Amino acid sequence: MYEHVPENPYLLLTPGPLSTSAGVRDAMLRDWCTWDSDYNQGVVQRIRRQLVALATNQVDDYSAVLLQGSGTFSVEATIGSAVPREGRLLVIENGAYGARMLQIAEVLGISACVYRVPESEVPDARRVCQLLADDPHITHVALVHCETTTGILNPLAALAEVVKAAGKVLIVDAMSTFAGIRFDAGELGIDYLVSSANKCIQGVPGFAFVIARRAELQNCQHHARSLSLDLYAQWQDMDKDGKWRFTSPTHVVRACAQALDELAAEGGVAARQARYTENQRRLAEGMERLGFIPLIDRRWQSPIITAFLYPDDRFDFAEFYEQVKARGFVLYPGKISQAQTFRIGNIGEVYATDIDRLLLVIAEVRGAENFA
Repeated sequence: MYEHVPENPYLLLTPGPLSTSAGVRDAMLRDWCTWDSDYNQGVVQRIRRQLVALATNQVDDYSAVLLQGSGTFSVEATIGSAVPREGRLLVIENGAYGARMLQIAEVLGISACVYRVPESEVPDARRVCQLLADDPHITHVALVHCETTTGILNPLAALAEVVKAAGKVLIVDAMSTFAGIRFDAGELGIDYLVSSANKCIQGVPGFAFVIARRAELQNCQHHARSLSLDLYAQWQDMDKDGKWRFTSPTHVVRACAQALDELAAEGGVAARQARYTENQRRLAEGMERLGFIPLIDRRWQSPIITAFLYPDDRFDFAEFYEQVKARGFVLYPGKISQAQTFRIGNIGEVYATDIDRLLLVIAEVRGAENFA
């Protein structure tokens, strides 16, 4: 028997999964048949068109391929399908997700090299240019737009410019920026853009997607190192009638359709970016007043998630986390080795008033009686 589930006991201030709207959650309360045209044509194909339109104005040159699983599944599908047997991948790494791209290449037996910079610094486009000149065997370059390891926003335009000038194929993990930060994949020359339903689209976990140049997808045939993560095969089947090769996460897909409608109703990516940016500004300023210093230089700080240094040696994050959670907010632990940090996300169904409430809660937990 159906039992009503109460509203969430806390707000997720994480990089995803994140807090969703009641409308998105309600969209999952109906069952769908994976063979039915109402689902494949009315939902799946519509989502694919919407994703391409969000990614670029060059809509005829790109196609969206949806894949079951988390964002990493689609990153692996892209690397494993895009890079041919004789290809070589350069990974630009300044955090855990760049490192994961390199690990994927190594596991799949793909020739790869890495340009690694410290986690709190951004890659230098001039250095990338030099690396590409020094190694003519490199065919593909992969990078992460926003490293949620730290919240750093890498200089996508500058990096894309040198990669394309060198004639290389560009793979961008835009997991945490797509639909939350404005950019045009076509104008930047991005060949494969990877993201997920449960990030700035504000859907729920269960599938990710690749928005790729049609010409590059055509080149992927017979490259895949996996049956289920074959990007070309998934694209070919999905392009026919919207049918997924293997069972699709129907409820999650329907939730994404609702989330995309809500994104449009909010005012599109520009409005969402403005909301996230205001959330991050209020958060950073308030936390600094409470004695918490951001890890990342303001020039490179994304509006997605902010890493804060522990305020002192006595700070116990586990205890702090539980006290804040008990008052209605879930934070995120740190993920770097260089310093003791924790993270607070600004994305999802989160507004300036929520950030203001969070700051009052942290002030209470920290005993900052004069904070207002």
